Amino acid sequence: MEHSSKLETKADPLEASFDAVLMAEETENHGKAIAALRGDVDGLKGQIDGLGKLAARPALDGAKAMPPSLAVQDFVSKYLRSGDHSGVELKSFSGASGPEGGFAVPEEIDALIGATLKDISPIRSIATVVQTGSAGYRKLVTTGGTPSGWVSETAGRPETDTPDFNEIAPPTGELYANPAASQAMLDDAAFDVESWLADEIAREFAQAEGAAFVGGSGVNRPRGFLNAVVTDETDDVRAFGSLQYVPSGAAGSFASEDALVDLVHTLRPAYRQGAAFVMNSSTLARIRKFKTADGAFLWQPSLANGQPATLLGYPVVEAEDMPDIAADSLSIAFGNFRAGYLIAERTATHILRDPFTKKPFVHFYATKRVGGQVMNSEAIKLMQFSTI
Repeated sequence: MEHSSKLETKADPLEASFDAVLMAEETENHGKAIAALRGDVDGLKGQIDGLGKLAARPALDGAKAMPPSLAVQDFVSKYLRSGDHSGVELKSFSGASGPEGGFAVPEEIDALIGATLKDISPIRSIATVVQTGSAGYRKLVTTGGTPSGWVSETAGRPETDTPDFNEIAPPTGELYANPAASQAMLDDAAFDVESWLADEIAREFAQAEGAAFVGGSGVNRPRGFLNAVVTDETDDVRAFGSLQYVPSGAAGSFASEDALVDLVHTLRPAYRQGAAFVMNSSTLARIRKFKTADGAFLWQPSLANGQPATLLGYPVVEAEDMPDIAADSLSIAFGNFRAGYLIAERTATHILRDPFTKKPFVHFYATKRVGGQVMNSEAIKLMQFSTI
């Protein structure tokens, strides 16, 4: 028994060493497994990063990042290229009126038109744009703010005065464009009908609406902000809807550069955040030559890519429909157009394919309901080139 006990005692360290070896092997195997797993994870991360970079990379010329939807393919291949409307599902195009009145374009094409419009239509890029589902749009605007007051914690709450409301209904009109392509172009599979049509419609729309938002009469078109009633009265006494002008101090000219400073500070501080100058390139060329007393230009070029150049610290929007400087002209506008001017438009653009009017060309008659009006007359100021 003693001998057995001694052998057992001697074997314990040996077994312990075996256990240690096994544990070391298991630890090593686990480490290798974990390292392999980490390598797999790193590989997956690399693949994901590569896919992300590939998705962010701009598409090659003629290639699309994502294939168009079936609705767009059907609309382009059947209706636009060949005039076959039998396969056009009316439920795919909201507001469709059939082949005689045209179809509402799919949302993807309408989004292309809208994006291009915002890029090249100067007033649209700074104004408030609302989408409507009907031809008419109305908005209630309070004047003078909502009455309020102060009371103690336990005091009664007296009745406040009723705020004054004014209703605005932007005059609307039918905006149309009529680009044309030959049937041979439409039969060419390499011809990108979708992009071509969206670009042509947007450019014609932008030219027409740009003039209307500035000086439109309000008859079958938007009412431009220069067509509002203009007065030199201040915000406290001026009638709702009328714009205040600041005289330049000289007929058809600037009495001094200080007139621009006066124009800026006529606008209330609450509206200066987000405000911009609006003028045409001829007026801008004249102002860019202005210098301060120490020889510095009032015009400050942009120092960063994508940032606009500034005048007195505010960006300048070039709108060629603004009038040139002349006696009593309203050639410069300054204000927060996001708060001051409202554009209301129907969401869907309608297209009617017309292959008969001017053969062998196929015309695409596109229409859209667009309206516009001054929404807050306190947010926009004008400069009139006059002595008073």
